[in-house]
Amino acid sequence: MPRKDKFAWTAMIVGLVINGYGEEALGMFYEMLRASIKPDEITYIGVLCACSHAGMVHEGRKFFASMTTEHEIEPNVMHYGCMVDLLGRAGHLREACEVIKNMPMEPNTVVWGALLGACRVHKDVGISKMMAKQILELEPRNGAVYVLLCNIYASCKRWDNLHELRESMMQRGIKKTPGCSLIEMNGVVHEFVAGDRSHPQSREIFLKLDSMTRDLKLAGYSPDTSEVFLDMGEEDKESTLYRHNEKLALAFGLVSSEPGVTLRIVKNLRMCVDFHIVAKLGSKLYDREVIIRDQTRFHHFQLGSSSCKDYW
Repeated sequence: MPRKDKFAWTAMIVGLVINGYGEEALGMFYEMLRASIKPDEITYIGVLCACSHAGMVHEGRKFFASMTTEHEIEPNVMHYGCMVDLLGRAGHLREACEVIKNMPMEPNTVVWGALLGACRVHKDVGISKMMAKQILELEPRNGAVYVLLCNIYASCKRWDNLHELRESMMQRGIKKTPGCSLIEMNGVVHEFVAGDRSHPQSREIFLKLDSMTRDLKLAGYSPDTSEVFLDMGEEDKESTLYRHNEKLALAFGLVSSEPGVTLRIVKNLRMCVDFHIVAKLGSKLYDREVIIRDQTRFHHFQLGSSSCKDYW
């Protein structure tokens, strides 16, 4: 570009962040400063998100302070949300709570939700219940909060709490958003939901799913059932995972494309831990690049590694 303004730099920083390249995003930020381009509040959202996705807590604290001291930018609610996300992801849940407590403005659902998401990762039932309560006071019918809390209870094996919460959801008419995955092949978009057998190639897809499951287990795959929020035996949980929509989309992609073709899948929800393992192993087993776009970011899987470095 003959002239790179702050919008171009910011677009590159944010683009790198949502593809999992946090360190590269920060490198771009340093280049921006060396070019004497002054960042704005949007640039700093990208920078703080980069620190969050890369687990760079110390750097994030420094950047948050430098917003005001070096560039005279007052942090808004989004910047505080980024800090809560950064600290929460890294396991500093109490410090994240202190950040919320000391905010000069009222926290919104994004801020509370950032800490609730961190509680899922670190399995903190106590704080998660407080965060869910705060969000539901603002958005009583936010189904995603109920589902996230269900996942936390399930991963901690708090079955009584889980059943009580699901009963509450039924009474209030709160429904879980159905998960679906989409994959495009030869200009046609194919959509899959869990256990879907409506596709014209359903038989071929499930046969591939069977062989894929065998290949993965031989390669060391062990199903992660922690986010299956049903009080049932491990074998039944594995069967539930086996039919998940993203696995059906992946199996369809493998049988419908030539070897070496990149597979691109879009999910309407956050990627679960189990499919993250499957995509990583599958990219190596079948020598395919697999790119998943979930609710918040892109995940690139290649030769058994992931762009998010298992930190998402």
